[in-house]
Amino acid sequence: MSYKKAEDILPMELIELIQQYVDGENIYIPRKAGNRQEWGCNTKTKQVLYVRNEQIYADYLSGVKTSQLADKYYLSEKSIQRIVRQMNQAI
Repeated sequence: MSYKKAEDILPMELIELIQQYVDGENIYIPRKAGNRQEWGCNTKTKQVLYVRNEQIYADYLSGVKTSQLADKYYLSEKSIQRIVRQMNQAI
């Protein structure tokens, strides 16, 4: 997310109105409901995590213990258990 200067995009009257509520603070203005994007749609992170989770599940099915998977993938055992459960439900 990049920041834009209010002075560059908003009329001064609106800036003055907003300053009555927050003066000199950063605020987040959410997207309109119709313009929202799904998490990870602008990067390959979602795809990379899915491939990682598939590998974790394959390792688990081949007999690797959750504690070993946690060490291998730098995750907690609870996270490994959650991933295994999700992958099992997806199949």
